[in-house]
Amino acid sequence: MTHRIAILGASGYTGAELVRLIATHPDMTITALSADRKAGMAMAEVFPFLRHLDLPRLCKIDEIDFSQVDLCFCALPHGTTQEVISALPRNLKIVDLSADFRLRDAAAYEKWYGAPHKALDLQAEAVYGLTEFYRSEIASARLVAGTGCNAATGQFALRPLIAAGVIDLDDILIDLKAGVSGAGRTPKEMLLHAELSGGTHTYSAGGKHRHLGEFDQEFSKIAGRPVMVQFTPHLLPMNRGILATVYVKGDAKTIHQTLESAYASEPFLQVLPFGQLPSTRDIVGSNYCHLGVIGDRIPGRAVVVSVLDNLNKGSSGQALQNANLMLGLPETMGLTLAPIFP
Repeated sequence: MTHRIAILGASGYTGAELVRLIATHPDMTITALSADRKAGMAMAEVFPFLRHLDLPRLCKIDEIDFSQVDLCFCALPHGTTQEVISALPRNLKIVDLSADFRLRDAAAYEKWYGAPHKALDLQAEAVYGLTEFYRSEIASARLVAGTGCNAATGQFALRPLIAAGVIDLDDILIDLKAGVSGAGRTPKEMLLHAELSGGTHTYSAGGKHRHLGEFDQEFSKIAGRPVMVQFTPHLLPMNRGILATVYVKGDAKTIHQTLESAYASEPFLQVLPFGQLPSTRDIVGSNYCHLGVIGDRIPGRAVVVSVLDNLNKGSSGQALQNANLMLGLPETMGLTLAPIFP
């Protein structure tokens, strides 16, 4: 059976990445693509790298016949997605790539996103989309909320360590570097080549980054008590990739063994031998996350490094991994292409 797929917000980076991945998926076909300002255009005009594909033209959302759609990906900006999804058929399977349904607590959503949630019934229904830790819930879900790309990178490094009690929960620091595609395709002065190239800078520092809401929610749930991490993101002049350097208190070899054991059967999570650290160049264009652990010169401290592609494992690849589960397909289907190098 070929499953019919719609992608809302197909003119953005995550929408284009979904198209690229689904194009070679054996059990999915794209039947509808939406955009706002670019409605009526061919996808090849918006993204020439996809011109070899036979794709439907971009259209407005209200022009899509959702009775002919089995699963819908929403790659729309946060704040608008909740209203869009509220208007979709209640039997339609949906994977949302925005931030609108990631936080279970309505007050937490308002705190981090600055406005009351407008679809509380859907928020209560949504399953958090970190596939490796919510598989069974995702498989039976109708609405899945994809994680933030930064949040996913940090969680892969820390969740097993918190669960196993092998680190000090009151002394966790995440220093993260991200490529510019994570900021989306909307033109911004700070992302101009002359403004960004040749340097780097912190952003949303001092506990202001919205993905902290996900860290607070997920880490506290695992620990059974409040856990607050220090988190400082930086923007690098590269297109794709995230590298999180996580500083923790604990025995480095025990930490490595804990991650190795937790991810031994995970197809997309690769733990390097102890003492080796990964690079973003090794995961570009793929659904893989690589992790490494080293000890520090200060006894009882360790460094965990986690890398992934923000547009793939951090967003669209994760969304497709979730969609496979929701449709009863093998989880890895369409996602095992090797990374691109150089």
